Amino acid sequence: MKISYKLIAVSGFVLLVVYWLYKVLNWVWFRPKKLEKCLRVQGLKGNSYRPFLGDQYESGKLIREALSKPININADIKDRVIPHILKTFRDHGKNSFMWVGRIPRVHITEPEQIREVLTKYYRFQKNHHSFDPITKHLLTGIGSLEGEPWAKHRRVINAAFHFEKLKLMLPAFYESCHDLVSKWESKVPDSGSAEVEVWHDIETLTADVISRTLFGSNYEEGKRIFELMRELTVLTIQVIRSVYIPGRRFLPTKRNNRIRAIDKEARVRIREIINNKMKAMKAGEVTSDDFLGILLECNVNEIQQHGNNQSAGMRIEEIIGECKLFYFAGQDTTSTLLVWTMVILSRFPEWQARAREEVLQVFGDKKPDYDGISRLKIVTMILYEVLRLYPPVVELTKVAHEDTKLGEVFIPAGVQVMLPTILLHHDPEIWGKDVMEFKPERFCEGVLKATKNQGSFFPFSLGPRMCIGQNFALLEAKMAMALILLRFSFELSPSYVHAPLTLITLQPQHGAHLVLHRL
Repeated sequence: MKISYKLIAVSGFVLLVVYWLYKVLNWVWFRPKKLEKCLRVQGLKGNSYRPFLGDQYESGKLIREALSKPININADIKDRVIPHILKTFRDHGKNSFMWVGRIPRVHITEPEQIREVLTKYYRFQKNHHSFDPITKHLLTGIGSLEGEPWAKHRRVINAAFHFEKLKLMLPAFYESCHDLVSKWESKVPDSGSAEVEVWHDIETLTADVISRTLFGSNYEEGKRIFELMRELTVLTIQVIRSVYIPGRRFLPTKRNNRIRAIDKEARVRIREIINNKMKAMKAGEVTSDDFLGILLECNVNEIQQHGNNQSAGMRIEEIIGECKLFYFAGQDTTSTLLVWTMVILSRFPEWQARAREEVLQVFGDKKPDYDGISRLKIVTMILYEVLRLYPPVVELTKVAHEDTKLGEVFIPAGVQVMLPTILLHHDPEIWGKDVMEFKPERFCEGVLKATKNQGSFFPFSLGPRMCIGQNFALLEAKMAMALILLRFSFELSPSYVHAPLTLITLQPQHGAHLVLHRL
């Protein structure tokens, strides 16, 4: 029997088309519906799946409406920063899920389960792969890694953030904070007062600290990198909040082109500073008084400990990624903590006075040092309570790397889990009926005594993947508050507008206008 090659070719083409059609339908419809059914049979509730959009359009609309107007200073900020999550809870209860495009996101609100998600990092991993790949230009470094690459970076960077290394950075903290209070003193007359928009100045302060501590004597060069990273952050948030369309990153849009241009310039500038630093190290110059020098030194030690195996340490490109992450994560967290601390202490002058008295008792007229900062108990209590009420990141999202049982719920691989930080921090069942009140005394015996469970307070996350810069951020915040409290008292200006906004971190949308009084 004669076989027609034309018929074989046509049949093969048809089979190929059918195969790819099935793959597309499975990606768009069959797989999401299968996941939805799996969640619903377990009692989880949520909106029905809608192709591509999921709940993102409605969520975006709710967020835009919430951000269109400020709120009363005593109002619950959750209504403004997570209106989409609150609506889901009202409609479907806490045991619910939302759709992020075609991926379901399950809400996890039990502290024990949250602790399990954050400690079993090999099962619940970073959520970056659900974003448009172009976001990788911002989401770099250790925060984007898993498995052995993450472990390798963690070993090197842990050494760079050791307390003994942080002490070396304290003079840079002091110089930047001193510049800030000097700037404010130039705006406020002796024994007088003046209105100052402190948010912009605090952002400048934390960017200056990052530049000094990262690049040391090259911190002026670092300021341009900060400007680039701030613009990159805004553009990346726009991408994350829009509906993901596969292949969109390849389009030569104005935003895509700008993201790539920023990334290229930042990498070139950082690489040049790294090369100069490495030349200085080879020449025997002391370079270990800034983060980059310490990081390079720790990286060399890691390589030497593994028999000069270069693969044991980080490549230059990886170090560049860590520097970018240090800018992005290190600046935002501390600036938001400081601005909300000043806003809240403006509302509670008795706690402002107690903190000032403690700083005076510890330091007097002396320059703040590491040992003294470590003894600031009241300031530390205040910072923790601010982190509880205004967590820098209001929600954390992970994705199940494999089929996993979480409590009584089966989470299929690929499904996201969302940990609503701000809901746990504001839960009256955990903190009491006065949960929305500013009461730093909750932390008078430390974090563990303040919480009934380790999974109920996690402003810097928890477990092995806890923010590696937590001690850096708190040390910087204590130094800044000590100098500010010694020079000024402050209160809310009549022009202050309360409008918390989530721009990756929780920020004041319209700035923070305070009246500063010279002491």
